[in-house]
Amino acid sequence: MLTNTPLDIRPDQPATRSEVIPPSSATLPAVVASDHRRARRRKLQRGLLALALLVIAAGGIGTWWLRSDAALPAGIASGNGRAEADEIDIDTKFAGRIAKLLVDEGDMVSPGQVVAVMDTQDLEATLRNREAVVRQAQRTLDAARANVDQQKAQLVFTQQELERVKFLAPKGFASKELLDQRQQQVDGAIAALKAANDNVGAAEHALEAARHDVELYQVNIADNTLVAPRLGRIQYRVANVGEVLAAGGKVFTMLDVAYVYMDIYLPTAEAGRVKVGADARLLLDAYPNRPIPAKVVFVADQAQFTPKTVETKTEREKLMFRVRVRIDPELLKAHAQEVRSGLPGEAYVRLDPAVAWPARLQGPTPQ
Repeated sequence: MLTNTPLDIRPDQPATRSEVIPPSSATLPAVVASDHRRARRRKLQRGLLALALLVIAAGGIGTWWLRSDAALPAGIASGNGRAEADEIDIDTKFAGRIAKLLVDEGDMVSPGQVVAVMDTQDLEATLRNREAVVRQAQRTLDAARANVDQQKAQLVFTQQELERVKFLAPKGFASKELLDQRQQQVDGAIAALKAANDNVGAAEHALEAARHDVELYQVNIADNTLVAPRLGRIQYRVANVGEVLAAGGKVFTMLDVAYVYMDIYLPTAEAGRVKVGADARLLLDAYPNRPIPAKVVFVADQAQFTPKTVETKTEREKLMFRVRVRIDPELLKAHAQEVRSGLPGEAYVRLDPAVAWPARLQGPTPQ
């Protein structure tokens, strides 16, 4: 029986209906659905594979935590954080222009070392003016004291005149009127001497005030010489030579290498057993085999939500207490050149003084 369907007949291969007849429009949805099912199966297989890998990885992490915890005795707690040093801003006390910068970022500075000098021409001019006022006040005081000496001499003279008149008046050689005049002269000399003494006191106070003005401007000029308050390292230079800064303008930020600490977060069960002054150890990632001796210097009295940067062992530990562990300042001074801020690591706190440190936390320590 003949059909209207064209046949593709090749000489070397017989034609079949399945090869030459294209799928009709009625069979297309079934073919597409089959392809979609195969694609979903492939996605499902890939997802299951990824999940299996994730479970294996999670098991490895859990095993790491268990091993880490198992390596610590029951009386020792740990947490991760970063070693930080106290930052100290070196600022201007007065508004002014920067005249000199004597250090730069990365330099070590010692206490009292001059790091910058501000322009003090205006203060020095005012200081010279105040010094001139001091000299004038000194002259005024000298004149007042000379006047006192003069009034004392005048008083002695009037008293002598009075004594003569008193001797002559009873004998009739001096009148009563002359006696009264001599008495008035003595009273006037006494009053003049008192006024001269008062002038001396006023001149002394004026001189003292002028000297204090000089001292004030000397202090202000000295305060425009910026010095390092502690032993440390210059971390940032914020301003440059020639810049005009307001009062309190920041010039440098330095790190106090004698105050290096790490803040860690512990759950209630462990934080409640931590005592200020408890022995501690720091292990920095950069020096994993060099435990650094430290002490607990602060335990927060209020819990807080766990910071995102802190990894906790269980999801139940939502509220944590901040504990600060500080490295021994004397040890830091001996290794000031090696102090760095921001290095990550772990801090270990001994909750029970009777518990011995594990071998990996006993040494070697920095010498």
